[in-house]
Amino acid sequence: MSSSRGPLPFLREVGRFWSSESRAMKAGAIALLIAATADLGAGVVLSGSFSRIESLPGLLLLIPAAIALRGSTFGAFGARLGTALVVGTYEPELRPGSWLWRHVEAVGILTLVTSTEAALLARAMAALLGQPAMPLVDLIVISVVGGVAASVVLLFVTLFLARMSSLRGWSMDDVAAPAITATGDLLTVPAILLATHAAGRAGVTVIVASALGALTLGALVYGWMHHRQDVRRLVRESVVVLSGAALVSSLAGAVLQSRDGLFLAVPALLLLFPPFVAVFGSLGGILSSRLTSKLHLGIVEPRLRPDKPVVLELSTTFLFATVTYLYVGVATWALAHALGVTTPSLLTLIGVAMIGGLMGTCLLAVVATTAATATYRLGLDPDNHAIPVVTSVMDFLGMLCLVGAVALLQVGAT
Repeated sequence: MSSSRGPLPFLREVGRFWSSESRAMKAGAIALLIAATADLGAGVVLSGSFSRIESLPGLLLLIPAAIALRGSTFGAFGARLGTALVVGTYEPELRPGSWLWRHVEAVGILTLVTSTEAALLARAMAALLGQPAMPLVDLIVISVVGGVAASVVLLFVTLFLARMSSLRGWSMDDVAAPAITATGDLLTVPAILLATHAAGRAGVTVIVASALGALTLGALVYGWMHHRQDVRRLVRESVVVLSGAALVSSLAGAVLQSRDGLFLAVPALLLLFPPFVAVFGSLGGILSSRLTSKLHLGIVEPRLRPDKPVVLELSTTFLFATVTYLYVGVATWALAHALGVTTPSLLTLIGVAMIGGLMGTCLLAVVATTAATATYRLGLDPDNHAIPVVTSVMDFLGMLCLVGAVALLQVGAT
């Protein structure tokens, strides 16, 4: 893969790789486009509820972390299922003590822990930024109730995808990340908004938040000391990496909070925000899942400098990004016109999506390959670490790329 070979041999090799992976690429492209369409639904919910979000101080700091943690938790679960399907250890039976049961048990524990952490971080971030925020007990109730509600549906979606992948020969690595990211985004925003109605009830909220806090602590201790080694390792490793992911995703919420005036002035940007950021999670999930599966199989060497199989995988990621962000720009503009909200011109919105998307994809290539290979070299399971790291980091970097593209094209400038 050295540059001395020239571009034409490399392009021919890329073409052969795309041809050999045409079935998986077709499935991945379809999944990405469907996911982006679903994420536009999350954008509609977000833009339609922005006045309520603003009336609940601190909620805008919570939402990006809540969305990202659903994608991180279940994206990693999907990656583990994908690896199990590839190496032949997948067991479809969900019975007490089975492989699948133990992983579902761990996901439940992690959902409680990360939802509580998201609330704590939102409150801490508000204090750090000097911004008002609702009481911590309200944030805990909203985050945990909304997070658990969305996670129950996500669990069934993930198990269904694994079952269909096993029966029909789908590539779990290619379909899981987009489907899980989109479903998580589409469910989490309305689930969080519905959960706000359970908050602000004085003494009742305090009691509920205390009970949820005790339940979370108990679940964490149970998982940390679990009698099965695989569950213990999964919980211990995931809690650490997901805690870091929650912190980074909270920074994305801080960026969104700091630019809320622009999003209010140009509501089409609120429609664009969920699919724009979510596509990074989907692309990163596909790339990380494929790399981790190939690391387990010995096809990819755990080197920080990408070898040929990694470069070929990256070529697919950039192709996916180009097609998907072009679609996101066009679809957002069309939806904004259908809803009658303020929007830039079609070319401007495509420019924002494409420029920001391709800038972010360059960063994604570095983050995803580094996360997968570094965790593998450290003796950690990349399935547990790569997707949470990629999702959370790209939530923050993706938000910066969106803001940067908006500034570059002077959208909303007076």
